[in-house]
Amino acid sequence: MSRRKSGGREARIALRNAPLTEEEKPVKAGEIGGRYKPLSEKQVTAIEANIYRILEEIGFGDATPHCIEKCVEFGATLGDDGRLRMSREIVDKAINLSQRNLTLFGQSPKHDLDLSGSRVHFSTAGAAVLIADPENNEYRESESQDLYDMARIADQCEHIHMFQRTCVLRDIASPREMDQNSVYCVAMGTEKHAGVSFTESKHVTDALEMLHIIAGSEEKWRERPFVSMSNCHVVPPMKFAEESLECVRVGVEGGMPILLLSAGQAGATAPPLLPGVVSQAWAECLGGLVYVNAIKPGAPAILGTWPFVSDLRTGSMCGGSPEQGLISAACAQMGNHFNLPTGTPAGMTDSKFPDFQAGSERASTHAVTAIAGANIVYESAGMYASLLGTCPESLLLDNDLLGASMRMTKGFSDDSEESLCFETIKDVCLNDKAHYLGSDQTIDVMQSEYIYPELSDRDSPNDWADMGKPIILEKAIQQKKEILSEYFPGHVSDAVDKKIRDKFNIKLTRKEIGRKPL
Repeated sequence: MSRRKSGGREARIALRNAPLTEEEKPVKAGEIGGRYKPLSEKQVTAIEANIYRILEEIGFGDATPHCIEKCVEFGATLGDDGRLRMSREIVDKAINLSQRNLTLFGQSPKHDLDLSGSRVHFSTAGAAVLIADPENNEYRESESQDLYDMARIADQCEHIHMFQRTCVLRDIASPREMDQNSVYCVAMGTEKHAGVSFTESKHVTDALEMLHIIAGSEEKWRERPFVSMSNCHVVPPMKFAEESLECVRVGVEGGMPILLLSAGQAGATAPPLLPGVVSQAWAECLGGLVYVNAIKPGAPAILGTWPFVSDLRTGSMCGGSPEQGLISAACAQMGNHFNLPTGTPAGMTDSKFPDFQAGSERASTHAVTAIAGANIVYESAGMYASLLGTCPESLLLDNDLLGASMRMTKGFSDDSEESLCFETIKDVCLNDKAHYLGSDQTIDVMQSEYIYPELSDRDSPNDWADMGKPIILEKAIQQKKEILSEYFPGHVSDAVDKKIRDKFNIKLTRKEIGRKPL
């Protein structure tokens, strides 16, 4: 369909309201980043050398017997001090065996994520124990319904490309049942790729059984694994986490993509200077990559370099700091340097509710991380109070911010002669047209070149007053209510849901997921 229309405000309004095809949209999942490089080439070379030195000379403590056995078979060495060390040759062997062009699958193919090169995607994440409720100005404990509801909301947010668990299910006492229900909530709530984590390896076995039921069979699951495992395989600095390593083993053997996550905190469990923080995070993740490839060469893995920042005055985590943006962007740059699928956190805030502090901290950190080319920017939406809280309404507010960040990531992608606009400038200037608002070129590109927010307000003060002086947070609250009252995903059939419920103790009732009784 041609979008060329005659000039005028009505034509622009009609075009703005017309639905866009995927190809016409100004930004899409997987825009290519990498233009922002916080590290100089000299710093990249020095950090790379430091990473290899850490792995070869310091190594890891507390490796499990299985980890030691498989890594030593792979070429690592176990010292008399009990530390597992990995030479540059062994690390490079793991890097070369790894999947470079990794795809994370959605339950629906339209949500598949291509993590090759420096393609950028945004994801939620977190293990919040509290829900920030701006409507009632309070915090409360997070429950199963909250996780399912946030998955449903994220499923409706164009610029949230995958949904990783945002909160802990505080209404379930059993750790095993909590992990089972977390998988259920995310898999039922969104068709997008989902992420979860596990406290014990037998819980991973449970999850795989549930996911086989949803996929239709183990074979179909292995063809398109649509849930990944977020795994803190290390306890910084440079110690393996025993039970997490067992979760890695079961996940790799079961065909589940693994986010190898190092979450040191600068000045506490990571060095105070930022190049050292990046060095340790990458060393810890590459050590995990060696183990993954020692178990199964080429098993899908994401390098989850998640170093956080401390407020050194208090020692508390500070997710909204400018330093957080720097180290996350630097980790993304190193991921591009190694050419490995990389995920890093940005967009967190230390504010308690959606406000100026939250917006400024979120936008300033995830914009630079995206432009640096992180394959997945985790925790990019919804997280508050230094990750202690998560806010459902914020997913809708943050969706606008993520779209803006992706537009900046895309940058000046058109290098054609037409993009210089000489003929358009000539036509307007020589024909005394005064402005470009009615030009054919303006009408043609107003949707493909520009992105528009859904909730943010661009009206004039008079128009804003005539509309009743709407407040953006109130608009988000209302939109959240509409989604949760109207949108109930149906991608998992009732028959499959019954099989799951027959096998597992599911907390949410059929009514609570918007389904009729079986």
